Amino acid sequence: MSISDRFTNFRNFLSDVKKETAKVTWPGREEVFGTTTVVIVYTALVGLFLFIVDAAVTPLVNKLFSAFGG
Repeated sequence: MSISDRFTNFRNFLSDVKKETAKVTWPGREEVFGTTTVVIVYTALVGLFLFIVDAAVTPLVNKLFSAFGG
């Protein structure tokens, strides 16, 4: 494949990208804000849950290690 063929293919690719990007339905400001809020709240809840589980399990694991000479 020659350099000019590669350049032509690349130009065609960029043209196709531009056409496909025009077809995209971009979310509005309110939708982005809403979904971002959901992600942040969910992440905080999962982090809190994992913190509680870790705080509850750590003493048990430490007791097991001390019981078996660890």
